[in-house]
Amino acid sequence: MLQEVNETLAPYGDLLSGGFVHDAQKEYAESCITAALVTEEPVPPPQVVGVNYPAYLNGMGEAAGELRRHLLDSMRAGSIERCEVLLSYMDDIYSILVTMDYPDAITGGLRRTTDVVRGILEKTRGDLTLTVRQRELEARLTMFIERQ
Repeated sequence: MLQEVNETLAPYGDLLSGGFVHDAQKEYAESCITAALVTEEPVPPPQVVGVNYPAYLNGMGEAAGELRRHLLDSMRAGSIERCEVLLSYMDDIYSILVTMDYPDAITGGLRRTTDVVRGILEKTRGDLTLTVRQRELEARLTMFIERQ
């Protein structure tokens, strides 16, 4: 459908470069990137997804929020190893986004997205660290009680 939109709006540059097309591309990129990371498949490049680079990069940033949700679900299920993998994906996304030093007019507001990703990443890192430490404490308390 995005290709159809691009073809239909090609003669109308103002409409094609309008925010609603960028938002649709961003949402599609987000879903493709999230699905690939959650299923541990290779992340498709922008050319395969069929979106422009600013939409792809912003979609990548939005995917970090979806990864947080998946991480929290994995944490509740007790899969700390999976959480570590997801956190590393989030770290990778931030590492890529923070290197994009171009004006917002070119990147479609990527600086704001990158700032949001940084906040999500740090909050998630803190949540995971707290959970890991709590589990360690519970294990030590269990060992102490069993020795009594």
